[in-house]
Amino acid sequence: MKKLTIVVFIIICASFVLCMIPYERSIIFMETRSENPTTYYKELEDVDEFKIIYTHSIHLTDVYESYVALPSNAIQMLSMEYSDVAIGMPGYAEEGQTLLYENGIYKLQYDDAKLTNFVLHIGNVDFRLDLQHNNETVELKKFLTRGKSYDVQIQKLSLYEKMKGVELNEQK
Repeated sequence: MKKLTIVVFIIICASFVLCMIPYERSIIFMETRSENPTTYYKELEDVDEFKIIYTHSIHLTDVYESYVALPSNAIQMLSMEYSDVAIGMPGYAEEGQTLLYENGIYKLQYDDAKLTNFVLHIGNVDFRLDLQHNNETVELKKFLTRGKSYDVQIQKLSLYEKMKGVELNEQK
């Protein structure tokens, strides 16, 4: 009986440890300025590229920001596509960037822009804000709270962290 108790104890401890080991790379949206922040996540699976698509609140056209999650968990900015260089949109390329204009679309490409994270503010407007990854589009405003800001980063999550967080999926 004592051996059975020890075996059960070892199995429980091993299960607990396995639940705490980060293993699943995900795009993380974590509330900022909160004592008890909620983590929202989208598993990367085998596809490291993703886009954030939003409707610009002034000129009301869509903007497509493309990123790739690097093996180091840094985020590399690939490009931004938009159709109007009005307020808030670049009309020229800076050092390390290339701006192309074709068929009415501006494409600002980044040579080597890497970030550890960036902050995304969820405006209180009824315009598009989507995460596109692996042929799936998630409407972020169905999950994230308007008026709040979220730290966006790439992280490996443990089973425990995933159970505490909220998975971003198209079914909500």
